[in-house]
Amino acid sequence: MGVVKKRLQSIARAARIVRLGSSLAGDYVARQVQRPFLSAEAQEAKLKTSRSKRARQFQEELSNLRGPVMKVGQALSMQTNALAPEWIEALSGLQMQAPPMHPSLMRAQFKSSTGKYPEEVFASFEDEPFAAASLGQVHHARTKKGADVVVKIQYPAMREVIGSDFKLLRTAGFFARLTGHLKDSVIDEAHRGIMEETDYQQEARNIEYFRKHLAPLPFLRIPAVHSEHSTDRVLVMSRVEGKRLQEFLADDPPQAVRDQLGAELTRLFFFQLFRVGALHADPHPGNYLFKSDGTIGLVDFGCVKHVKPEVIRCYAQFWSREWLHDESLYAEIIRVIFGAVKSSKAPHIRQCMKAIAGFYDEFHPLTGGSGPLDLGEPKFMDALAKMAAILLKNKFLSPEFLFLSRTEAGLCNILHILKARVPTTKIAKEFVVW
Repeated sequence: MGVVKKRLQSIARAARIVRLGSSLAGDYVARQVQRPFLSAEAQEAKLKTSRSKRARQFQEELSNLRGPVMKVGQALSMQTNALAPEWIEALSGLQMQAPPMHPSLMRAQFKSSTGKYPEEVFASFEDEPFAAASLGQVHHARTKKGADVVVKIQYPAMREVIGSDFKLLRTAGFFARLTGHLKDSVIDEAHRGIMEETDYQQEARNIEYFRKHLAPLPFLRIPAVHSEHSTDRVLVMSRVEGKRLQEFLADDPPQAVRDQLGAELTRLFFFQLFRVGALHADPHPGNYLFKSDGTIGLVDFGCVKHVKPEVIRCYAQFWSREWLHDESLYAEIIRVIFGAVKSSKAPHIRQCMKAIAGFYDEFHPLTGGSGPLDLGEPKFMDALAKMAAILLKNKFLSPEFLFLSRTEAGLCNILHILKARVPTTKIAKEFVVW
């Protein structure tokens, strides 16, 4: 009976995922049919109402489904330049607000992994989670030694859910419809990355690795692991103070603080890539905790990407643009991004490289560009989206660039929301030699 029940649950989940796409498609068709019969004002009003309704429904369904499809929603919530405000508002709730497990199920999950109930391990434990995301939920607790900690508990059977979801999404062509087209190797890399996030022992190792290697950054706060209470599905860490981005911005911090935090976030990105060779690659705003004194807490190290040296060299060239005058450097970039190709001067390759050079020349100029870049301006995010569309259309994205691109795009989104003014080129020159 257990096998039959799991099979039925899998079928029901698959049907819900398929309905997501069908619902959105049906809404689009209905709007197109009604357009000739409505005034411009009525069209806009109806469109806004429809967007809000569909966005809420989409967000609620992704929240209940959790897993990879919720990860997709989190990624979409960072596309502030590409989606309507109604969608951004709804999808932003996915960052830390999935429906939590029932307390009895949470307790069962905890005991099945640790062999004890929470009250047997901790002096105090809050049954109500303060955050619930795509793969697990997080509780406040206090150890018997008096340390304030957070306890991350994974949802049931997440590895099985992820495997079946990716199989379904591939079969249904979901990724192709969402993004135009992606190579199978890119989807495989995304699958591998999410599966890795379900191993909390690996996440614990990631935390300790970054605590050691990011120690030179005085503004950064990273939790410490309580390994004596942690397992592959339960992770106990010290509590990091700070407010999540929207909560922090609700206090209307002065521009100087926004600029300081923006510069620190930018420096953190470059330091990870060029000094450590590894990235905290889950860049949605819920994983950063901000304080008015300029310190930043960084949490959730399930998704970490160790970047190959040739990929780092390739990315450095986007800033220095030496490849514009060096055929060997140009050839290396093409090999890293596109693999073995018949001609590095093929039209689709030249279009990609022209788009990259144009974007960096405009916003990160080689000369006279050490002043601050106003990342709150829509112009920057619009240009970034335009470049990304050209690269995606021309199959630029390689598996090795997947998490690097994701991390950089997430950083830009946070800087845009912060309305930070950041001397990006000046900071880049601290790490990239040209």
